[in-house]
Formats: sequence, C-alpha cells, structure tokens
Amino acid sequence: MESGRRAVLPLVEVMVLAKALRVSPISLIYPVGYITEVRELPYREPQPTWDALQWFNGLSPAEDATDYMLDHFLAHDLELRSAMAAVESENYERWKMKTAANRVQREAAERALDRYADQAARAKFELLKHREAIRERGGTPPHLPSPLADVDPLDTDTTEENDL
Repeated sequence: MESGRRAVLPLVEVMVLAKALRVSPISLIYPVGYITEVRELPYREPQPTWDALQWFNGLSPAEDATDYMLDHFLAHDLELRSAMAAVESENYERWKMKTAANRVQREAAERALDRYADQAARAKFELLKHREAIRERGGTPPHLPSPLADVDPLDTDTTEENDL
C-alpha cells in the first residue's frame, strides 16, 4: 500500500491490521485527530474527519437513511447503559441504607434509592420498547446483562459474559 503497488486494501485486511496495531478499524479508515479532512466517499469533496466517521458509524442522521434497525440498536444501547447505571446506583443506596450510622443517613439513602428505582424502571421500560421494536422488524435484540434479566421475558439467554 505504502509503496504504491496496491491501490486497494480489502476490509478484512484493514481489520487484521487494526488488530495488530491495537486500534479500532474505524481509526484506520477515518483517523480522527490526525487528519482534519477526508473524502467520505471517492470523488466527493473532503469533509471533516469527525463528520465522515459519524456518517460511517451511523451516528449522524442522513436525510435519506432508512437504518431503522441501527437506530433501535443505538437507542437500545443508550437505554441499556442508563438502566445499568440506575441499577448500580440502586444497589449502592441499598448498601448505604444497611450501613448508615444514623437515621439521617438512612433516610437520605432511602430517598436516593427511590429516585434511582424510578430511573431504573423508566429505563427498563424504554429498553423493553426498543427490544420489541427490534423483534417487530425481524431482528434479534442483544443479550441483556444479568442485572437486567427481568426486563425481557422473551430473552432466555442472558449470561454473565454479556455484562457491561
């Protein structure tokens, strides 16, 4: 490639090269921070590298895009992270309640626990909606980490190895 004998680098070779260099493949295609502009596609005007990367990853809305499944997976990921954070915060507040040195600390932990429980319930509800939308479009939603196993009764393969 560098010597000019090859004009094309197959995607699989980009992936292998990225693994060897311990970077993500997208960093080789759109080197954010190293090059200010790239061509999103051949024969197009150069664009800011960050914008091209966002397009490639499906993270910037395209006017004519129909990536509904990707949209649901991205929303699923957002709700999954939100639900996990709320569940972890719930657990921490439960621990604070058990170990509170006095009534004031225990009551503060109870109030915080209620807030996090509400957040977790809302995030779990949204997560389930995205999982159902994925199934309606013929897809298979990602597996849930075990702390969220109660979200989706149709997900029978929730495992520890999938935990965040």
